[in-house]
Amino acid sequence: MIEVPTTTDSQKLLQQLNALLEQEARCQPKVCGLRLIECAHDNGLRMTARLRDFEVKDLLSLTQFFGFDTETFSLAVNLLDRFLSKMKVQPKHLGCVGLSCFYLAVKSTEEERNVPLAADLIRISQYRFTVSDLMRMEKIVLEKVCWKVRATTAFQFLQLYYSLLQENLPFERNSLNFERLEAQLKACHCRIIFSKAKPSVLALSIIALEIQAQKCIELTEGVECLQKHSKISGRDLTFWQELVSKCLTEYSSNKCSKPNVQKLKWIVSGRTARQLKHSYYRITHLPTIPEMVP
Repeated sequence: MIEVPTTTDSQKLLQQLNALLEQEARCQPKVCGLRLIECAHDNGLRMTARLRDFEVKDLLSLTQFFGFDTETFSLAVNLLDRFLSKMKVQPKHLGCVGLSCFYLAVKSTEEERNVPLAADLIRISQYRFTVSDLMRMEKIVLEKVCWKVRATTAFQFLQLYYSLLQENLPFERNSLNFERLEAQLKACHCRIIFSKAKPSVLALSIIALEIQAQKCIELTEGVECLQKHSKISGRDLTFWQELVSKCLTEYSSNKCSKPNVQKLKWIVSGRTARQLKHSYYRITHLPTIPEMVP
């Protein structure tokens, strides 16, 4: 299916995939830096995996609250991890770093009319630092990521892999739900371990696992072709599939904390809500994450 495109659309998608595969290693977090964070002890003075994961969940809450695209969230996580894997960040500065990365991602991917004011973003996030603090931190982040804001993300691969698989299936046999795949990727982004995976590997692992769960036998060959085309080893795919499966199982349990959009809903009630004049604040219809498992 992948080696011999049957339609012009398939050929265009393959060209996009080839471009992403060529670029994906250029703007990824330093694995050695992520490992140091994973090994750090929680003493209140050092960045830890737990603190990083909590910060990403807060960014996911903001993404859902504003109705931003999953690509915005995926890019924000990429920027945050790239920065954390290079710099020793004290926990007290993490909120400012995280919100700076989020704001850079928003301004890079969302339409200008949907970009909130920095002051409103800080207010919604319940932080006490100023707009000047946020702007200074934004400049520091930009310098440390070498001013390369745009990056190849797992979400971009997820879109392309999904489109290539669906391009060669009749509409009535369309059995994969992309919203569900998006939700699973968001859950994985909330675990630092998945930032050590190549974006292409993480995306294909999520799709392959979902195909197994939904018993979409007709898509199995397509996944194998995508795996071969992307030069992903069977060992790597199996390894990350197992980690994704474990993550989604834990995420669907009551023991796992979820992004708290209700907290954001409470923040913008009453007097604060009346101060916000932009149409992107819709406090009565906050989005939620779809169920992870059947």
